[in-house]
Amino acid sequence: MDPNAIKSLHVIFVVTWFAGLFYIFRLYVYHAEAANKEEPARSILLQQFGIMEKKLWYIITWPSAVLASFFGLWLIVVNTAFLAQPWMHIKLFFVALLWVYMVYGQKVYTRIQIEPLRYSSLRLRLLNEVPTIILIAVVFLVVMKSSFHWIYGALGILGVASIITGAVYLYKKKREQK
Repeated sequence: MDPNAIKSLHVIFVVTWFAGLFYIFRLYVYHAEAANKEEPARSILLQQFGIMEKKLWYIITWPSAVLASFFGLWLIVVNTAFLAQPWMHIKLFFVALLWVYMVYGQKVYTRIQIEPLRYSSLRLRLLNEVPTIILIAVVFLVVMKSSFHWIYGALGILGVASIITGAVYLYKKKREQK
């Protein structure tokens, strides 16, 4: 297969993987907040969020994760020179972090099926931002490759993470004031 076709498929499934990751923890936030509502709203919302979580997780997110990884590995097999480039090592580290996040998301999903969600909506909102930070890091890494020192990249990611975390806390404070 043409390497550009493989790359295109990789990018397509990365986009759909991230779409699932961006939305699943948001659904968990809504799930946690619905559990605090009065009946009958609680039962109706929890049932609907359960359906949405299941479809998103198993029809979009997991298949996209597997296919993005498959096509990414295929690209490396087609062009093993990628493995000699330091930026690729860092990218693969972030991909590994993303898989850890996926496994954690699966743990949360599985737990929701057995018992009420015990995480606060704040914690879930913060967890919801993890793929955003990883996406920003990977995009800059792939586009910029080795054109800046890794220390500046790490400081930039820490800065973005701090801004996002601060925004989540400000949003919480604003909601509490209402």
